[in-house]
Amino acid sequence: MPKTKFQEVIFTIIMVFFMVYAMICYNTALNIGEMKNEVFLSAFKELSFMGPIAFILDFFYYRSHCQKDLLLSIVNPAKDNPFFLVLAISAISVIFMCPLMSLAATLIFKNAGVEIISVWLETTALNFPMALCWQLFFAGPIVRFIFRHIFRRSLTADNTH
Repeated sequence: MPKTKFQEVIFTIIMVFFMVYAMICYNTALNIGEMKNEVFLSAFKELSFMGPIAFILDFFYYRSHCQKDLLLSIVNPAKDNPFFLVLAISAISVIFMCPLMSLAATLIFKNAGVEIISVWLETTALNFPMALCWQLFFAGPIVRFIFRHIFRRSLTADNTH
């Protein structure tokens, strides 16, 4: 896991890419009623502006003290198995980010008008199971693997001190 502010920025960028890209593909497939090859390419267009939105929300909002307090009320990093810490971080991330990103998608793409609250809740309900599963089973492990390989020297040096 990130140890410095620079590492946090890099970790967040990688995580945003994997989460936002997958969720854009998922939502596009839902909107057109099927998964097609063209979805993968068109998702990069949306990623160019949804990615920065997710980065700002994740880096500046999600990492606030409130979320850290919630995390520490669920697990004790000093005593609990690190696996439970990773699960808690992943779940809390989805709990906070999914409604926020669903709101952004609702405002940008849905033309909800006076039905904005109900469309946002529906969008969140459709996105939440996918976001949680994608985070726990795919994005989280892949991003941690990539991150460990990018920073293997500095992370190893940190562990030897």
